[in-house]
Amino acid sequence: MALKITQTRGRVGLRPNQRANLEALGLKRPHQSVIREDSKSVRGMINKVRHLVAVEEVAGE
Repeated sequence: MALKITQTRGRVGLRPNQRANLEALGLKRPHQSVIREDSKSVRGMINKVRHLVAVEEVAGE
C-alpha cells in the first residue's frame, strides 16, 4: 500500500519541526504531490503536518 501526499498550504509561518517534516516527506511547494510507502514513520510525519497536507491511499507499485 502506498500513500499519495499532497501539500495543500504554504510554509510561511511554520515552526522549524513542521518545515523539516515537509522536507523529509519530499514536499517543497503547495499543490506538489509525492508517493511514499505506508509505514509508521511516514504516518508520524504526516500526523505532525496533517493541517498542511491531503493524503490518499493508492495501489502499491
